[in-house]
Amino acid sequence: MSIADKSRALMVREHQQVKNRQQSMLMRAAQELGLPEEASHYWNPIQGKVDTNTRTIYGPSHASMS
Repeated sequence: MSIADKSRALMVREHQQVKNRQQSMLMRAAQELGLPEEASHYWNPIQGKVDTNTRTIYGPSHASMS
């Protein structure tokens, strides 16, 4: 696997993880508020890119467990 393929796979995996985190948090909030489940399926990337604010909120943190 070339470096380009590895970097693409890493970016795709991170993109999917951000999407999953956002939708999980939206689903929990929708359940707490009694909203329909469809409210948690919101996903609005622009041209396939994750918004920088969304990435900051739902992206991986740099904190680690010791």
